[in-house]
Amino acid sequence: MMKLILSKKPKNVTIIEGFPGFGLIGTIATEFLMEHLQTEKIGSIEMSEIPAMIAIHGGDVVEPVSLHYNKKYNLVIIHALNIGKNAGWELADVVLEIAKQLTAKQIISLEGVGSPTADDSRMFYYTSEKGKVSKLDGVASPLMEGVIVGVTGALLAKTSPTPLLALFAEARSNMPDSKAAAHIIQALDGYLGLDVNVQPLLKQAQQFENQLRGMLQKGQKAQEVQEEKHLSYVG
Repeated sequence: MMKLILSKKPKNVTIIEGFPGFGLIGTIATEFLMEHLQTEKIGSIEMSEIPAMIAIHGGDVVEPVSLHYNKKYNLVIIHALNIGKNAGWELADVVLEIAKQLTAKQIISLEGVGSPTADDSRMFYYTSEKGKVSKLDGVASPLMEGVIVGVTGALLAKTSPTPLLALFAEARSNMPDSKAAAHIIQALDGYLGLDVNVQPLLKQAQQFENQLRGMLQKGQKAQEVQEEKHLSYVG
């Protein structure tokens, strides 16, 4: 069961979502956006299917899925650390509900895909609006073949009145890949004109990768302890 909580409802927004996926591209990229842009938290998605567990970072609570608003560019950023298993279809419905309530102009998904080489990651995109992505020319190529899983895959499979754009960065492994996340931010900047300072981008992305790696390791350990306690109760 999921519950959407919104404390503010800005209108005609662009939604940027980054759910945990291959290389944690979406999570790292949305974390960077939240640090780079002035944002305020405007909501969250509560999920009963995942352990009751949050992270503390910089003295603030980091919820499994939270929503943040940037007034300058009229953006709503969906940042996700933990969505459990098999929640893609239901979360996609919640994202579409957010788009409906906020009369979103577009939903942009940030994702990672596996890379067959160790070279710099390539960029790909898929859009429900053919012929309207000229700003991505020379930055990303249309995705012609591939299998997309998780929330982004579910969103692309659904019929949505809100235009969808998915950006994909190649990652070299399923470990957090800050370099690939930096590439997707640069592509997003070229598309939306967010005035990202690209010089410190890779360094900052590396810091976010290290922070996320630590948070995820602590979260995994906490979940294992919780499971061990449960077994001791019923064993």
